[in-house]
Amino acid sequence: MSRLNLIAAGVALAAVALSGWTAVANGKLSESLQSLKGDLTTLEGTVNPTPAFEPARADAADVRKNPADLPAVINRTAAQPVVLNLQTMELDGKLADGTTYTYWTFEKTVPGPLLRVREGDAVELHLKNDADSKNVHSIDLHAVNGPGGGAASTQVKPGEEKGFTFKALNPGVYVYHCASPHIPAHIAQGMYGLIVVEPAGGLPPVDREFYVMQGEVYAAGRAADHGHQPYDGDLLFAEQPNYVVFNGAFQALTSDKVMKAKAGERIRIFVGNGGPNLVSSFHVIGEIFDKVHHEGASEAASNVQTTLIPAGGAAWVEFTIDVPGRYQLVDHSISRAIDKGAVAFLDVEGQPVDAIYHDPNGHPMPGMGGH
Repeated sequence: MSRLNLIAAGVALAAVALSGWTAVANGKLSESLQSLKGDLTTLEGTVNPTPAFEPARADAADVRKNPADLPAVINRTAAQPVVLNLQTMELDGKLADGTTYTYWTFEKTVPGPLLRVREGDAVELHLKNDADSKNVHSIDLHAVNGPGGGAASTQVKPGEEKGFTFKALNPGVYVYHCASPHIPAHIAQGMYGLIVVEPAGGLPPVDREFYVMQGEVYAAGRAADHGHQPYDGDLLFAEQPNYVVFNGAFQALTSDKVMKAKAGERIRIFVGNGGPNLVSSFHVIGEIFDKVHHEGASEAASNVQTTLIPAGGAAWVEFTIDVPGRYQLVDHSISRAIDKGAVAFLDVEGQPVDAIYHDPNGHPMPGMGGH
């Protein structure tokens, strides 16, 4: 509200107040108070208006990346040539129930596909930009030793394709993202993913692997506001996203894309943070990470409760699920989980193990709530 409007509003309220005191003399206090309340409500609505958006897109795509959709462990003992093909696409997707948003993606999902190679592989990467795109796109892989991580070689106009080659020198798990101007906006629109470079000796065996990636969505409204919400560059500049999400959407992994496992199984999660701005405090409620490879490092830390993952960073965590039940993955900057959507479920089947955990009342896990 402008300064002039605030002054006018103050004058109006003063007039109402004066009218109210006059009404007291006439025995009409209740009527005046009701009038004052109405004017205050009008003023509040002017200062904090309810957002009004276009209707949600009826044909919006499901951009959520299935956390169980990732390539299998590499079972070869020698490096070899590998060809990777990626396509960038811009599309309307479902951000929350009743809410849609225009995403920019690698292969129509957020995050893009998990890429997997072996230490020493000679990788040839091709990037194609969909003909219907409105923007130039590119790819910067943090696993690449070379100018821009590949971005200098892949500034691709709509309908074009470019490529480059690199050797996978360093084992670990790395972020990739679009690096076309304005870079923060391209990342915030959903253009990020992970590439795993397995060590020459392979990774330790586990029973299940999952792929989870945090990101920020700078839409103009909140989940409860619904509609087709536009991108808000002012929110991005202020680093104040209305959504912080796992795998592309508000509470994306809490319904049909819930992760599933069995008690006694060994779990590995490749977890990344596309950002573009916030640090993630990654935590699984009810579990302790047996091993954490901080920022994708070869050496692991043991018995970690919560691990920090910087914007543009990644890690992998390993743990054995001892007890059945529902486990919640969250960003433990906890308002992001409860209010902004950064929560996922891991449902574990099996027989109770009372020696490890026993609840005589059988209490279910409470819901996360949210706004």
